[in-house]
Amino acid sequence: MTLSPLSNAAETRRIRANSPSFDRSALRAATLADLDRVRFEHDYLPAAFAPDILEANERTLEQRLAVTKMIDGVETAVPTVLGVLTIGKRTRDFLPGAYIQFLRIQGTALGDAITDELAAEGPLPELMRRIDDKLESHNRTAIDITSGPREERRSLYPVAALQQLVRNAVMHRTYEATNAPVRVYWYDDRIENSNPGGPFGIVSIENFGEPGVADYRNPNLAEAMRVLGYVQRFGFGLAIARRALAENGNPPLELDVRSSHVTAIVRAAPVA
Repeated sequence: MTLSPLSNAAETRRIRANSPSFDRSALRAATLADLDRVRFEHDYLPAAFAPDILEANERTLEQRLAVTKMIDGVETAVPTVLGVLTIGKRTRDFLPGAYIQFLRIQGTALGDAITDELAAEGPLPELMRRIDDKLESHNRTAIDITSGPREERRSLYPVAALQQLVRNAVMHRTYEATNAPVRVYWYDDRIENSNPGGPFGIVSIENFGEPGVADYRNPNLAEAMRVLGYVQRFGFGLAIARRALAENGNPPLELDVRSSHVTAIVRAAPVA
């Protein structure tokens, strides 16, 4: 029996989902010296484990790195993709596409003037801080003093929605066999957030974004982002973004889902 192209695509997703995740892969060119021990011990471990557990635990540094999957094992002690993404000193030395390309474009199309740009990079906490600062600095708040008895303030975009979409992109993108970054292009009328890697596992082009439909290309990275407080509950990112957009008066979220990438488009809230 010959499978249809749609069946082949579903089978490919199933095989990939059942294979060891890329974020657990060892990066043979990296060594323990490429991981930030201070960041791991002062930021990650206290967030991952209760203080009494850490105090009673007499494991070595290598054992702690191994149990949190930052290295492939105690004996070999080779940093994993997860380790470099989370606590790496020079993330792009080993994963060239592990950054966020931000552009502020004065206009509504590629080719219009670029007024600001940033290649946000570094381990997760630094990456998130830099892109959050950029998003907040470009957001504009409108003040309405005519529609009601009280002054109302509304941003063009709810920051919570923008953060959820960027974090979703970092968490769900493919880091394997690509040097493409996550792209955040801020136009005059919209923001386009694009990540390399299409639907994964049980998620397809047809059901992408449906409530309750979720899968994880990078499950260990997802857990690290939860530990560090960048996501609260798995599978809720789009729902949180949609709710924040609705509450702020923005048009509904638009999704352009392809086999090679996903683009989330957020339209600016109308200004009174």
